[in-house]
Amino acid sequence: MGASIVEVGYRATTVADIVRHARTSRRTFYKHFESKDACFIALLTDANAHTVRQVTAAVDPAAPWEKQVRQAVEAWIACAESEPPITLSWIRDMPSLGAAARKLQREMMEAFIVMVQTLCNTPELRAVGIGPVSRQLAIMLLGGLRELAATTVEDGGRIGDVTEDAVRASIALLGPRS
Repeated sequence: MGASIVEVGYRATTVADIVRHARTSRRTFYKHFESKDACFIALLTDANAHTVRQVTAAVDPAAPWEKQVRQAVEAWIACAESEPPITLSWIRDMPSLGAAARKLQREMMEAFIVMVQTLCNTPELRAVGIGPVSRQLAIMLLGGLRELAATTVEDGGRIGDVTEDAVRASIALLGPRS
């Protein structure tokens, strides 16, 4: 599925494309997935779980808070940039898939919200006036990063090109409260 999305995009991908890239049969495909959409949802579930693990592992909780934010944003961007067409498809195509995709979208957002809240709920960050991070603030941060990534790719840029803006905005949103 991933190779086909990179090659022709999600909408143009067919089950025939998926089995061709996987070097398998339709029969094997349908043993594992009921449809192209189900395969896409499985791909995105794995990709997002990988991103949460990568971002969490990249953050040094003993580092100064601004560095922790930079580490998290850079790790998120590195994951998004590893397969820009899949990132764009996750942001743009998944919402059109109906109830199953909406459920997954909410589960994935929840995993990212919990990640942000967990990363910001350390003694080091609380000592400088950061945290706890509200659900609403985490949603604003994550939604902004997703849209920035999507529009950058759609405009022909590289997601990594917006790293500094993403870091500055994240620092501004998450910084100590006066």
